[in-house]
Amino acid sequence: MIDAETEMGLPTIERKPGLQIWTIEKMKMVPIPEKAYGSFFEGDCYIILHNTKTSSGFATDLHFWIGRESSQDEQGAAAFYVTQLDDTLGGNPVQHREVQGHESAAFKSYFKKGVIYKKGGVASGFRHVETNMYNIKRLLHVKGKKHVSATEVDLSWDSFNKGDVFLLDLGKVLIQWNGPSCNIAEKSRGMGLARSIRDGERGGRAQIGIIDNEKDSPDLMQIMKAALGERRGELRDPTPDEKADELQKANVRLYHVYENGKDLVVQEIATRPLTQDLLRHEDCHILDQGGFKIYVWRGKESSPEEKRAAFSRAVGFIQAKGYPPTTNVEVVNDGAESAMFKQLFKKWTEKEETQGLGRTHAIGKIAKVEQVKFDFAQLHARPDLAAEQRMADDASGKVEVWRIEDLEMAPVEPRTYGQFYGGDCYLVLYTYMKSNRPHYIIYMWLGRHASADEITACAFNAVELDRKYGDEPVQVRVTMGKEPRHFLAIFKGNLIIYEGGTSRAQKSEPEPAIRLFQVRSSGEFNTKTIEVPARASSLNSNDVFLLKTNQVCYLWCGKGCSGDEREMAKTVADIVSKRDKQTILEGQEPAEFWLALGGKAPYASDKRFQDPATHYQPRLFECSNQTGRFIMTEIVDFCQDDLDEDDVMLLDTWDEVFLWIGKAANNYEKNESVSSAKEYLKTHPAGRDVATPIVMVKQGHEPLNFTGWFAAWDPYKWSDGKSYEELKSSLGDVSAISEITVDLKNANLNSIKANNKSTPKQTPDSVSSGFGQSPQTHQPLANSNGSGGTNCNNGSPSLETLENGAFPREMLINKTVDDLPEGVDPAKKEFYLSDADFCDIFGKTKSEFYQMPKWKQQNEKKQHGFF
Repeated sequence: MIDAETEMGLPTIERKPGLQIWTIEKMKMVPIPEKAYGSFFEGDCYIILHNTKTSSGFATDLHFWIGRESSQDEQGAAAFYVTQLDDTLGGNPVQHREVQGHESAAFKSYFKKGVIYKKGGVASGFRHVETNMYNIKRLLHVKGKKHVSATEVDLSWDSFNKGDVFLLDLGKVLIQWNGPSCNIAEKSRGMGLARSIRDGERGGRAQIGIIDNEKDSPDLMQIMKAALGERRGELRDPTPDEKADELQKANVRLYHVYENGKDLVVQEIATRPLTQDLLRHEDCHILDQGGFKIYVWRGKESSPEEKRAAFSRAVGFIQAKGYPPTTNVEVVNDGAESAMFKQLFKKWTEKEETQGLGRTHAIGKIAKVEQVKFDFAQLHARPDLAAEQRMADDASGKVEVWRIEDLEMAPVEPRTYGQFYGGDCYLVLYTYMKSNRPHYIIYMWLGRHASADEITACAFNAVELDRKYGDEPVQVRVTMGKEPRHFLAIFKGNLIIYEGGTSRAQKSEPEPAIRLFQVRSSGEFNTKTIEVPARASSLNSNDVFLLKTNQVCYLWCGKGCSGDEREMAKTVADIVSKRDKQTILEGQEPAEFWLALGGKAPYASDKRFQDPATHYQPRLFECSNQTGRFIMTEIVDFCQDDLDEDDVMLLDTWDEVFLWIGKAANNYEKNESVSSAKEYLKTHPAGRDVATPIVMVKQGHEPLNFTGWFAAWDPYKWSDGKSYEELKSSLGDVSAISEITVDLKNANLNSIKANNKSTPKQTPDSVSSGFGQSPQTHQPLANSNGSGGTNCNNGSPSLETLENGAFPREMLINKTVDDLPEGVDPAKKEFYLSDADFCDIFGKTKSEFYQMPKWKQQNEKKQHGFF
C-alpha cells in the first residue's frame, strides 16, 4: 500500500454542481460514465463527490463506498484517496464512509431513481453496462419505499419472498413481480426502476410487464417459469428491514479520542443533551449516535495528523465498541458541520449568523431584543417568508371559538374571543379565502390545568369538526404558553392567557382579588398577555405588566419596554379590568402597588439580550410505527415529489412540527400520527421541547407556512398526478409480450411481432415510449420523485439516445424552426447540445435540468435562447 500510495495521482476535479463518481481500478481512480451513476458492483469500491451551489461557492460531500465483496487493498486505496481529495479541497468537505446496504440518507438522496447493486466487479472483468446491451439475464430484489435499492440475487424462486418487489431482467423484456404483501408505494418504486433501466440502459427499446396477481398474468408467469423453472413450495415471509428506532438514535454520547503511544484512548465527555461548547477547537471528537452512526468532528486547531487519522480512529472506535463493521461514519469539520450533526445538539449557533429579517448577531456582541415587524403584503409573493414567519395568511379571516364543556363543544361568547383559561380546553376554527375558495385551520388549545378527559375530548371534537369541513382543515395542537405566531395574529392583540380557572358560567373557584399579567408585543399581530404569579419577583424591566386589584388597575411600564407594548397594554387593560387605570413608570411606584404584590422583592432588571440566532435546516421524514418500534426515514434534499399519497410525513422546522397526511395513508398511521410527532420530539437527541406546536396538514390543502419550506411548490400537482394503475396502463399493451419466446441459452427474448419490423428512428419523445405506443401517443410519466421515475411531470427526454448526435450551440441558439438542423425537435432544442456545451450554458447536467419543474425549465430556456 505505502509503495502504491507514492505513485497515486489524483484525477482532475471539476468545480461544478452535481455528482462525480470514480471506481478504484488497479489502485487508481477511474471515472465512470454518467449513465452508469446509481449502479455499483459489489466487488468494487467507489468515490463519490457531490457539490451543492451555495452563496459563497460550493458545499462538498465526499463519500467512499465499500462493496461487500471488495478487497482490503481497494478499501484502503479508496480511504486514502478521500483523504487526499479532502486536502486538495482545503479540508472543507464533509466525508462519509458508506458500506453496501447501509448507506447514509445523504448518499441515497443523490440517486432518486434508486441504487442497483450488481454482482462482480473490475477484477472479474465486469464493466459498467453500455446503452442498448440486451445479452442480459438477472434477477433484482427491489426494496424500499423512499430510498430504493435493487440487489442482484440468484436466478431462483428461492430468492423471492411475499413482501418485496422482484425484477426479472431479460434484456429486451423486464418483468416486475410484486409480492402479495407489497404496498402501492413499493410497486410504484419498482415500476420507476424498471422504466429507468428501460430508458437508461436499453435506449427505451425494452418492454415492461407487471405481475400484481399471478393468476391474472398467466402469460408473464410462463416466461418467468421458463427463466427460473417451476416453483416448488411456499414463498418465504419478508425479512423486516434492520433499522434503528428513534429511541436508539436519541442515545448520543460525545467522546474525546486521542492516541497515547500505541494505544487509542477513548474518553467520554458528555451524554444527551449535548451543548456546542463541549467541542474544543484544538481537539478531535467522536459523537456516537447509539451505534447507528458515528461522527468525527475535527477542530480547526487540531493537528494535521489528527485530522488525517479521522477515519481510522472511527473504525477503531467501532471495533472497540463491538458495533457492526457496516456502521456509517461521517467526518465533519469545525465551522462546516452538516445539518444532521448540528441537530444532535441542544442549541447550535453560527458565528455572524443572520438574525430575523436581515439582522446579524456576532458572537461576543450584545443586541437588545427587537421584534421585527412583518409586512403581510409579501406573504403570497414570498411563500418562503410565510414559512419563516410561521404565517398561513394575513390573519384577516373569520374566527370561531368553542370551549370543551362536559366533553362537548360549547360556543364561546364572541366578545370574549382571545381569552383562554388554563383550566379549559378550546377549539378555534379559522376560515380564510385563498384562490377564491375557503381554507380552514383548527387550533386545539390545551390548558395546563385541564383534565385528561377534556384534552381527549378536545382531540375527538377536532376530528368531528374536521369531518364537517370535508377533511380539509389544517389541525394545530397548541400547548398553553407555546402559541404559534399565526394564533397570536388572529386575535389582533387581544390574546390573554389566565393561569388557571375557567370561562364557564358556573365557576367552581372564586376569582383571585389580585392578578398580575405580563404583556409582550411588537404590534397588533404579535401580542401575548400571560398571567404570572402576583408577586414582585415576577416583574421584568423589559416589559409592561398589568396589576389588577379590586380598586384600580396599574399599568407598570419597565424601563426597557417598547412603545408597542405600552399601546397594546392599554387595550388589554380594558379587557382584564373595568376599574380605573393608572400608568406608573418603573422606579415611581406608589406604596399601594408594592402592598398589592406582598412587598418589594428583587426582580429581573438587566437589559434582555438577544439570544444568538438558531437557524436549523428543515428536515423531512417518513414516519412508521406499525412494527411496534418508532422508525423514521429521512429524505435529504427533499422536494414536493417526496410526498406520496399513501404516506404520513413529518416536516420538522424546529419551531413547529408538521404532519403531512396523504390521501391514501392507512388509518392506523393517520390515527397514530400525532403520537408519532410527540414521540419524535420526546426522543430527539437535542432534548426538544415536547410542547412544540404540532400542525397536521392534509394533501391538497397545504397552507403557505408549510409549502414555503419547499423550493418549488405546484398547487396543481395532486389534481393531475397519475395513480399506480394509470402508470401501469401507460406501459402499453402487455399482451404482446405473450408472443415472446425464451431462449435460455443466450438469455435473449425475441418478440415474434418485432422480428420482421425495422427499428424506428429514435427521437426524444419516442425513446421513453411504452411498448405498444407510438411516439405520437406517448404520455410522459406523472411525478414520481424518489420512485425511480423522473422527478417532475416534464416529459423529459431520455438523455442517452443522442449522445453522439449533438449540434454546435451556434446552430441551436435563437434559431427559428426553419433554421434548425433537420431532425431537431424545436420544443427541445437544448437537448441537442453536447454535454459539455449544455453544462457550460445552463450550469448543470442534462439530467439535473430535466428534473426541475417545467416552469423553471422554460424560464432558463428563454434566458439562454432555446425557447
